[in-house]
Amino acid sequence: MATDTEQLTAIRSLALQRIAEITATPKPNYSIDGQQVAWADYLRQLQATVDWCNERLADLGPFEIRTRGVSE
Repeated sequence: MATDTEQLTAIRSLALQRIAEITATPKPNYSIDGQQVAWADYLRQLQATVDWCNERLADLGPFEIRTRGVSE
């Protein structure tokens, strides 16, 4: 089973790939058989997914806590 980091990285990569595809050949919003397709909204959702993955990956990464002792 993949680790959290691997899963988040894969999700982020797929979202970035889809963003590249959408922006390479932009399409207008349309309605077909009563179903609305809003490409701009879809693009925003993908960008939010990338941002979310970036935040989670930053949370999982190594971190440093600095403390300072004070003598009384």
